[in-house]
Amino acid sequence: MRTLAHVTVLTNPLSGHGNAPHAAERAVARFQRQGLDVCAIVGTDADHARRLVRDALDTGTDALVVVGGDGVISLALQELAQGSVPLGIVPAGTGNDHAREFGLPTGDPEAAADVIVAGRTETVDLGRIVDGSGVVKWFGTVMAAGFDSLVSDRTNRMSWPHGRMRYNVAMVAELSKLRLLPFRLAFDDGPEVTTDLTLAAFGNTRSYGGGMLICPGADHSDGLLDITMAHSASRTKLIRLFPTVFKGTHVNLPEITTKRAATVHVDCPGINAYADGDFAAALPVTVSAVPQALQILVP
Repeated sequence: MRTLAHVTVLTNPLSGHGNAPHAAERAVARFQRQGLDVCAIVGTDADHARRLVRDALDTGTDALVVVGGDGVISLALQELAQGSVPLGIVPAGTGNDHAREFGLPTGDPEAAADVIVAGRTETVDLGRIVDGSGVVKWFGTVMAAGFDSLVSDRTNRMSWPHGRMRYNVAMVAELSKLRLLPFRLAFDDGPEVTTDLTLAAFGNTRSYGGGMLICPGADHSDGLLDITMAHSASRTKLIRLFPTVFKGTHVNLPEITTKRAATVHVDCPGINAYADGDFAAALPVTVSAVPQALQILVP
């Protein structure tokens, strides 16, 4: 348990289709009624936001509170990883997979603020991605590569339509080109394995994409990544797989293989890795679970 006197509140004004600023106002008001000193920050872009977070940590704050979705949480993790300042979350995004993992209240900024004020922290693992040039990217939920990342690549190249429909259109387009991809994987200190996959997901936590339990057995405090690999290039099988992912039962299907490892070297020509829903790095990368890398305020 921690006693909080001063908190820094970082808001992504675009999260939740623009609803995050209102959620931030409600959370800040709740903090102030509870007697906390609040410093509110909003970056003009991701780099500016990271500089503001870094300044807040250098100056001194009892907690960094993020109001938004998994993307802005990811931004905060780059500064909080392996530090002593805890993360508080007021969920205000569309996916909210971090909030889902830790049982945080969604749709109720005051309730989320109360969790933070109570000061109960849990020490959890983070995922760490190191690309070919040594650049490090931290993530909290899942890193994915393959079909998922191709859909995200296509979505990012499109200017129309807007919102979720753009992702849906990109998915249909990539389904029409579905193919097995030549992955090379090395688990922990084992030999490199060559295998053809549709996608591979590396989970520090269970879900991504707004509740899809892609790695249903993942434990955010066991020092391991749960790896889910799909081997089928059948469009019909992949479409049928999607509903089962929300229940986590896809891991029982014959075209799915699972594994657990602390570190995995991943390569596949021309494929990017995405983590916490955002671009992370071009393959090859080394992805690992880093034990006890984050303090997070939880119910």
